[in-house]
Amino acid sequence: MKKKLFLPLLILIFSIALIGCSTTKKELKESTSKESQNLTIGVMPDLDSIPFVIAKNNGYFDDEGIKVNIKHFKSAVDRDSALQTNNLDGAISDMISVALLNEKKFNIKMTSKTDGSFKLISSKNSNIENTNNINNKTIGISKNTIIEYLTDKMTKSPNTNSNNIKKIAVSKIPTRLEMLKNNKLDMATLPEPLATVAVLDGGNALKDSNKSEINAGVLIFTEKSINSKEDSIKKLYKAYNKAVDYINTEKKEKYIDLVIKECGFPPTIKDSLALPKYTKATLPSKSEFEEVLKWSKSKKLIKTDLNFDDVTNNNLIK
Repeated sequence: MKKKLFLPLLILIFSIALIGCSTTKKELKESTSKESQNLTIGVMPDLDSIPFVIAKNNGYFDDEGIKVNIKHFKSAVDRDSALQTNNLDGAISDMISVALLNEKKFNIKMTSKTDGSFKLISSKNSNIENTNNINNKTIGISKNTIIEYLTDKMTKSPNTNSNNIKKIAVSKIPTRLEMLKNNKLDMATLPEPLATVAVLDGGNALKDSNKSEINAGVLIFTEKSINSKEDSIKKLYKAYNKAVDYINTEKKEKYIDLVIKECGFPPTIKDSLALPKYTKATLPSKSEFEEVLKWSKSKKLIKTDLNFDDVTNNNLIK
């Protein structure tokens, strides 16, 4: 009798175990699938981040069925560290970082250009009105980044020797702004909208990267994320393009308060900030990248001959 009862009981226990395993596998598969839809993007306190803020607030990411976490950074060093420790899928970055990261064999791909702008600003008590002769003057930068690259480009003149400019490394952008405001720097290169803040505080705008037609800003993704989350990145770009359309057609007053709050911009810029004409996702310029490589090699930052096609991915924005 015991033997007759034992066999059905054993089958019942085994069946329950199989159902449990099946459920666990299903839950794991669903969890993995959901995770593959999530993206974490690093942004800086600049205008490049605005389309992401709009896309998230207007529900464009939700419409595409993806979740996008936006992480704010105050320095390029912290942003790149987060990338290298796999805490970010992608980031608003620049071609300098792309060159440096790939030089270290950390595979990063440029997937589109961005629309930020930078200005070279002199402090209100410096009496510097142009860049014709700024030898031996101090200038706040972040070392080995797009800021230093743009600084070298914008200070180039027949009367100025870039080796005689006293570059002061201040990696955190808000700190650089405060030092300029408090006359601890003669000049500083700042992204918008903090450049506008500096001008409102009495600074003088000497050069504008947009007017100089210099743009090395890009959106980048790790090769790991591209391989595992390609579909989600494509959906992100669809949402990004919707945000670009919204910004370019709606009045700034409709969303500026949101942007100031979410990006942590000073409220004083509300009426003075001039936004760029945002462009839908497109690859950056090959010629600009080659200029960046040339500069990076002259600074002995890289030795590798990087090929533009090897560090870009055009499949995500089609």
